[in-house]
Amino acid sequence: MTTIVFIPIDNRPVCYTLAQQIAAVDKNLRLLLPPRELLGDLTKTADTDGIIRWLKTVTQADKVIVSLDTIAYGGLIPSRRSTDGFEAIKKRMEEFRQILSNKNAKIYAFSSIMRISNNNINEEEKDYWSSYGKKIFQYSYEVHKNAPESNIETDIPQEILQDYLKTRKRNFDLNLMYLDWAKDGVFDTLVFSKDDCAQYGLNVAEAQALEQNIKENNINAFVKTGADEIPLSLFARAVAENKSIKIAPVFMQPEFTGRISKYEDVSVFESVKGQIELAGCKLSDSDNADIIMLVNNFKEEQGELVMGVDVPLFNKDINLPQKPFLAVDILNANGADNNFVNRLLEKNINTDLFLGYAGWNTTGNTLGSALCCALTKYLAAKPDTDAFKKLQMIRFLDDWAYQANVRKKLKSYLEKPEISALKQEMEPFEQKLNQVFETNFQNIKYSYPWHRFFEIEVEIN
Repeated sequence: MTTIVFIPIDNRPVCYTLAQQIAAVDKNLRLLLPPRELLGDLTKTADTDGIIRWLKTVTQADKVIVSLDTIAYGGLIPSRRSTDGFEAIKKRMEEFRQILSNKNAKIYAFSSIMRISNNNINEEEKDYWSSYGKKIFQYSYEVHKNAPESNIETDIPQEILQDYLKTRKRNFDLNLMYLDWAKDGVFDTLVFSKDDCAQYGLNVAEAQALEQNIKENNINAFVKTGADEIPLSLFARAVAENKSIKIAPVFMQPEFTGRISKYEDVSVFESVKGQIELAGCKLSDSDNADIIMLVNNFKEEQGELVMGVDVPLFNKDINLPQKPFLAVDILNANGADNNFVNRLLEKNINTDLFLGYAGWNTTGNTLGSALCCALTKYLAAKPDTDAFKKLQMIRFLDDWAYQANVRKKLKSYLEKPEISALKQEMEPFEQKLNQVFETNFQNIKYSYPWHRFFEIEVEIN
């Protein structure tokens, strides 16, 4: 049995329970996570001391997958809000490094490059973002675009701008420290994640500087677009290590793979290629592939269901491969393509060959999580078919039923999340999926883990 320690970004289902559900597909995997109550959420910072104490109690681990932001700041969102200074965080991280070295395990770690969202929404940022978010984004864009010229005019109050730049510098200095650790051999793999990217910005400049450092020093590290899925990408890498798996993407719109997804800065093809390689696999053609990845990509523009950006839906037939395959649905950011899912579910899906579906949030989120599930099932030493069907039931209920259908309907007549209404709207989708997967899941429960419409948690007992 392989024991994997998994320290996620926060306590959201896609960060916490999804990893557990994927690991359950192989009875030969033992996944250890810190107690969920120790992790942070939208408003609460993780109990870093508690997580470190928990980690000390783990007596045996083959591999460790860790969000460094969780230990450094208390989570991804606190990395933008924390007032802790560099030296205090450095001290905590050096203790953590010593604990890792005592585990004698392979370490797969990732740290975020602090994002710059182009809006005035401070739900995940410091308070001043509600007034100056767009202006900070624009300032950052102009500074990078016009470098080395630094006299960029702005009416952002000086104390706010200085606080923002100080926070960025602290985070970047920590990332440089992690590169020094990588040179010392601390990490088997190190990933710097970037999300909400534009063509220019201080975050883009930092990413370029890290990439240059990695190249010059020949470090086993990557800079990748994405965030929430990166721990699952590293999970996939840990599972597929030294297996030389070949994966062939088959695009539903092959002439449009050069388009760039929302919240990303690379083409769809490059995003797919990057996620396959990050998972430790090789890009292949269909004839020579071990696994086929069906990609429901968009044409001119990616849809965005949360923001009301509707685009033409999938309108072709789907030819299911006669070898192991997965389906990734990236026509929309934040939710499935109804046409694609309905046509997929109409097929007589062979669950022996089927390796999973995903269609949640960004292109990177979908790709990374789907690959993790697919590789875990494909390489399972002791496969658990029931666990796989349960996982697929949850993904379709979340990514398709809720994100693409029920959420919009609920928001049309509710001011705030309500469980009874959610359950009622979800039941027809439960019945359809039970028929498709020949299951009889009845006791399906729902919750809003962060008390907002954006995400739900699906629990099947």
